[in-house]
Amino acid sequence: QVQLVESGGGLVQTGGSLRLSCAASGRTFISLAMGWFRQAPGKEREFVAVIARSGSSTYYAESVKGRFTISRDNAKDTVYLQMNSLKPEDTAVYYCASAMGRGLWTIPRTSDEYDYWGQGTQVTVSS
Repeated sequence: QVQLVESGGGLVQTGGSLRLSCAASGRTFISLAMGWFRQAPGKEREFVAVIARSGSSTYYAESVKGRFTISRDNAKDTVYLQMNSLKPEDTAVYYCASAMGRGLWTIPRTSDEYDYWGQGTQVTVSS
């Protein structure tokens, strides 16, 4: 079992920044690839970013590339999503997720590759 707790969401104006955090417990953090997904009202959950166990491989959705940065602190069992230049279309509930049993550099990109999910944190970007 892995428990994931997100924090850092909120209301921000267009062009602003937020940093989301996701604290993991229940499993050795280095054994987990970590991803962020989001779901806007009336839309399906979509992939945002992923970071491999090693921390040296990352991948982003085209819609956030160059604006969002995913990172991890293995000493703190935490993954982060730094979000800059936010747009109204970034408004969604953001979820972190963990994937076990992957290689050090593997970057899972689809939701069905993940085993555990957090409860989500709301991000609202006002225009």
